[in-house]
Amino acid sequence: METTTLLEPDAATAHALPGGVPATPPRRRPIARLAGALWRGLASAIGWLFGLASLAVGLSVLAAVPVVQFLSLGYLLESSARVAISGRLRDGFIGIREAGRIGRAAIGTFLATLPLALASSYSHSADLIVPGGTAARNWHLATGIVAAMTLVHVSCAYARGAGLRHFLWPLGTPFWLLRQLRAGGLYARTRDGFWSFVDSLAPGYYFRLGLVGFLGTAAWLIIPASLIAAAGRFPPLGFLGVLLLAIVAPSLPFLQVRYAVDGDASALFSLRSARERFRRAPWAFAFALMILLLASVPLYLLKIEMIPREAAWLESLVFVVFLAPAHLLVGWAYSRSGRRVYPRHWTIRLLGRLAIVPTSLFYVLIVFLSQFTSWGGIWSLYEQHAFLLPVPFLSM
Repeated sequence: METTTLLEPDAATAHALPGGVPATPPRRRPIARLAGALWRGLASAIGWLFGLASLAVGLSVLAAVPVVQFLSLGYLLESSARVAISGRLRDGFIGIREAGRIGRAAIGTFLATLPLALASSYSHSADLIVPGGTAARNWHLATGIVAAMTLVHVSCAYARGAGLRHFLWPLGTPFWLLRQLRAGGLYARTRDGFWSFVDSLAPGYYFRLGLVGFLGTAAWLIIPASLIAAAGRFPPLGFLGVLLLAIVAPSLPFLQVRYAVDGDASALFSLRSARERFRRAPWAFAFALMILLLASVPLYLLKIEMIPREAAWLESLVFVVFLAPAHLLVGWAYSRSGRRVYPRHWTIRLLGRLAIVPTSLFYVLIVFLSQFTSWGGIWSLYEQHAFLLPVPFLSM
């Protein structure tokens, strides 16, 4: 009978040596494979978390830049739409790996330019000590040389793929550049790779999605906010504005999700459709709405004191960290409503509506008081953070 062995050929031969000669112990391949798998899994998890952090910082930077803010809103709407389609929260984390690449490139660029910053600092100090002296001229020359070398090194690092190792190991750059120049086509490959990466990010799609979503959301909010703003001159108008906002607020997040799913701007005004969805999953809608509205409260607290312009992205980071997960929950609730054909029992729907009322009134109260506590005054009434308008701190 043929004997089957689990050892590798060389290990099996070693054990079969005659004369009782001690054989070399077999290599522990399963353990090595397990260790390798664990290491790759850990590296992948760390890379994913780094990409998530890079994505949060990137969205916060976009949210702090006028007009470009629509990209941030578009991304958040698309994230909620993907969750609404699949029902899985993990599907809302879009472009994590791409964000990680951008984050590594940013860190690598920063580290690669540190020698230039140091040389520039020494040059400035030499100018202050002896203006126009020999030391100052030498440092000016050294700074120019370092700047030229840094420019070439950083450019080559991006052309090689913008990996962190490409920035941290400049000694390999000359050899790589020489090989590429001999092969030819370096510019064409770099250009095509760059535009391919930009196309994979789909900035045009996210900008259009955010712009239309912003305009549709603003159309719902501008009348209640304006009526509340007019309360100082005519108080009944303020009461009417508060009432309208309390009625509109519970439906707005789900209208946004419907628009992002369908891609049709008219979905932003399909109030009857949102109500039908609520009837199928009232408790999921109430829970997601509560998280979304409460997540916007910290942003109103941060606006009590004026924020320095250079720190605007930090406040936008709070905007993204609090509201992005909440909006994913809105997509999840919308997805649950699509799994049922018939509405829930009227008692469950009634309890869901009763759960929404205090949350909505609390949010409206915070919005109303923000005109007195925020350094932006009445303008803060139009900065409805809960509905992901990309203007968390517009007056900056």
